[in-house]
Amino acid sequence: MSKKGDCYDNAAMESWNHSFKVEAVHGERFLTRADAKHQAFDYIEVYYNRKRLHSKFGYLSSEAFEANKVA
Repeated sequence: MSKKGDCYDNAAMESWNHSFKVEAVHGERFLTRADAKHQAFDYIEVYYNRKRLHSKFGYLSSEAFEANKVA
């Protein structure tokens, strides 16, 4: 964290929250809290970490990027 009032200290998390809201929950209607938790888990652990392409990683998924670093 940087000094109080600095608009850039939360920019990375705000960007992730935007992606999560737009790609995973926008327009969804969940019947139970468990359904919402399951959707959030699927988005983060299955889609975001394994399949979604990230520009920071040269348009590779996180999983592929890590595999390239290990190999």
